Amino acid sequence: MVNKHYPAEFKADAVALYRSRPGATIAQIADDLGVNRETLRSWVRLDD
Repeated sequence: MVNKHYPAEFKADAVALYRSRPGATIAQIADDLGVNRETLRSWVRLDD
């Protein structure tokens, strides 16, 4: 498995996108952005 390093701005934008779409799941947003679902989930948790 390859570790990808995403810029902080991309992470912040991904979390903001998830929060701006009520009813959207982490899985949907992650798939749209092409990132692993657990990666996005961890970014959201860190932002809380």
